[in-house]
Amino acid sequence: MRYNPLGSSGLNVSRVCLGSMTWGVQNNQADADEQIAYALEHGVNFIDTAEMYAIPPTPDTYGKTEQIIGNWLARNPSKRDDIVLATKIAGNGLAWIRDGGDITRQAVVHAVDESLKRLQTDVIDLYQLHWPNRQSPHFSKHWPGMIRFSDANTEQHTAGMLDILEGLNDCVKAGKIKHCGLSDDTPWGISQFLRLSEQHNLPRMVSIQNEFSLLHAKDWPYLIEQCIHEDIAYLPWSPLAGGMLSGKYLNGARPDGSRWTLVQRNGLFRDTAQSQQAISHYVEIAQQYQITPAQLALAWCDQVDGVTSSIIGATSLVQLKDDIAAFNIELSEQALTDIGNVFKQYPMPF
Repeated sequence: MRYNPLGSSGLNVSRVCLGSMTWGVQNNQADADEQIAYALEHGVNFIDTAEMYAIPPTPDTYGKTEQIIGNWLARNPSKRDDIVLATKIAGNGLAWIRDGGDITRQAVVHAVDESLKRLQTDVIDLYQLHWPNRQSPHFSKHWPGMIRFSDANTEQHTAGMLDILEGLNDCVKAGKIKHCGLSDDTPWGISQFLRLSEQHNLPRMVSIQNEFSLLHAKDWPYLIEQCIHEDIAYLPWSPLAGGMLSGKYLNGARPDGSRWTLVQRNGLFRDTAQSQQAISHYVEIAQQYQITPAQLALAWCDQVDGVTSSIIGATSLVQLKDDIAAFNIELSEQALTDIGNVFKQYPMPF
């Protein structure tokens, strides 16, 4: 396993980050224990979760994933220092979490305390804002006309960001969190948080996790360039596009127990004719180089300049083994060229 600095944090994290959002719905405690054990055995030291998990998000699944991780930590206290543990505070919009309200200073302090209880630990290594209070071009909102940025109240947004940083600072000073990060945010969001941190001597964001894959690479080059020059760790989530790049959903297939058989996770906005065509080409390239389609997609993501650690999730140990093995694969220049030729045809197929 190879490791990278987590931005300016001083921490080093594995190129693989073990995602956990299926733990509590598709996976139970025993499954999670098995996945954690295998990941640690193969050098993974980075685990990501969120207060909102498990997925699909519902009042009944809220907090379940953190509880599962906490149960594991309680039974394996000697392993705590071997793990960089990351979690996230949910943004606005979910009625069962803080009545759907914005992230505020008070919300941060309360949410951190509750996550610490569920995780059964004294400190969170990386605490992230799951999505911003303002509208952000993620979750399919990435085409002209979907959001009117010119209507935004930037003064109000900036005041809200400063309030959040004050809450994060309260938690850092109390020893409850070590470092802070973003998720599903933009270059403007990164810049504002960095500016406010410097102006007010508040915690600096060290990372951002955004959706990034062969089917959804909008962060290249603009946001990733900023991450490199500002020493912000870039953490792709869904590098397999919700499992689609594994090829298992081709031609309308819905394998039993797969994510897309669940309510709210049935392909979201990804399942288009162009996506199907692109994936068919990627599957052919994978076969040509005698690797699985999932390994092709993950190895490509791992080799993108600026990527710090790719967040992977699996519903079975077989899938996890296949995924982790991808990070020992170095795609040749010819393979990258073949992939690039397809990518040029389908740069944003959904």
